[in-house]
Amino acid sequence: MTASVVEKDPLRRIFGIEKPLIGNVHCAPLPGTPRYRGESLDAIMERAIRDATTYERGGMDGVLIENHGDIPFLPPHDIGPEIVAAMAVIGKAVGEAVGVPVGVNLLANGAVGALAIAKAAGARFIRANQWVNAYVANEGLVEGESGRALRYRRLIGADNVLVFADVHVKHGAHAIVDDRSVAEQARDVEFYDADVVIATGNRTGDSVPDTEIDSVRHGTGLPVIAGSGITADNAHQILAQLDGAIVGSSLKRDGVWWNEVRLERVQALVAEVRRLRAE
Repeated sequence: MTASVVEKDPLRRIFGIEKPLIGNVHCAPLPGTPRYRGESLDAIMERAIRDATTYERGGMDGVLIENHGDIPFLPPHDIGPEIVAAMAVIGKAVGEAVGVPVGVNLLANGAVGALAIAKAAGARFIRANQWVNAYVANEGLVEGESGRALRYRRLIGADNVLVFADVHVKHGAHAIVDDRSVAEQARDVEFYDADVVIATGNRTGDSVPDTEIDSVRHGTGLPVIAGSGITADNAHQILAQLDGAIVGSSLKRDGVWWNEVRLERVQALVAEVRRLRAE
């Protein structure tokens, strides 16, 4: 692949490989959240590092840190500075512990905060669950953050931090935009300057339906990756249609997202994807 092609492909630019696999680091509950039980930030950070390094040892191409333990999540404007500070510290430590690119997802839909974390921690990309349009989630009405986030990214000099944006994101109802097709929503994501598009299932760990992939592909020329549901068993079928994947639950003990990452599960998935790349 020529240098000019790599430069135009954001996934190649970050990960340097076809169909990159990004391991999801689900952080334990952070201080101030309902499920936090008084652990030191060092202990929370060490767990995140263990998961990240296991992903790397197993052959994953990147990691995404996420405050998934902070259930129930808040809308972006209510996420406290203590969460942003903790995530920045964890992100910096993870980045120093692994040699693969690191990304940030600040739940729920905290794109501006995620950019602040990425800038402080040296992360390469963020995940934005609702970049354009709006939907109704457990956190209430969740609106697209692209306008605020892109201005903030320019303000802090973080234009090198890329945006991976969901289309038709999970854990919510899309009745507000039900008169617009998934393809149209994907077109909006590209029009509002996302770099990579994410197609996902209905809940954490759910696989991406073929119809969803087809609809997203129809609406955008950007790279499209899976945001949930990839396993060693279905990777060959689903990733044949996609440009990469964020994977978490299936690589944890017993396939449960809050458990630790298991090396043998990572290796099994990586082996399947390497076979796919070689075809």
